[in-house]
Amino acid sequence: MALIYIVEDDDSIREIEEFALLNAGHQVVGCSCAKDFYGELEKEIPDLCLLDIMLPDESGNEIVRKLRAKSDTKKLPVIMVTAKTTELDLVKGIEDGADDYIKKPFSIMELISRVKALLRRTETEEGKRLVLDELVINHEKREVTVEGAPVELTYKEYELLTMFVRNHGIVLHREAIMDQVWGTDYEGESRTIDMHVKTLRQKLGAYGNRIKTIRNVGYVIE
Repeated sequence: MALIYIVEDDDSIREIEEFALLNAGHQVVGCSCAKDFYGELEKEIPDLCLLDIMLPDESGNEIVRKLRAKSDTKKLPVIMVTAKTTELDLVKGIEDGADDYIKKPFSIMELISRVKALLRRTETEEGKRLVLDELVINHEKREVTVEGAPVELTYKEYELLTMFVRNHGIVLHREAIMDQVWGTDYEGESRTIDMHVKTLRQKLGAYGNRIKTIRNVGYVIE
């Protein structure tokens, strides 16, 4: 699951994008203008941004240039969503720093596919370690350490912890956990998740206490 910001002034298009991405298991924040987007960035940097070019207060191209000029958003994955279809317009978007673009009108399947592909590519490029204070997940070695000490996890426990740490601070719904870790639709299999969380907490020691249960919703690691 990823946190995705949508910057789109057309309410109907933004609602379609939000609906599609939410159904794909992502966390979504919608913004209708650049000002709102910058306000959300001050709260949290997302995993990806869908950015319309034609906005009422500032162009998408200018926003991308500003993102690339700042250290904390320099590598933020950006997909431009545009009604401009000339080759010059599309090349300009890429040159300004966009990672990909989608032409309007677009299909839901195309949107989900592009987002998934960019997230996968970004994850591969951005290093092979996840770090939460003294908890380190080394994907190259498929190894977890807490304060330097190795923690032996099963395959599913490792996948579950990776999902938690990658989305730390974000409440993960049971449906999304079941789909991503077990690859199946959620059909009341809460017992499976709960048992794995229980053993994961035990193995992580003090760090296990940071995995919080959100009643009737899911889990979050703080």
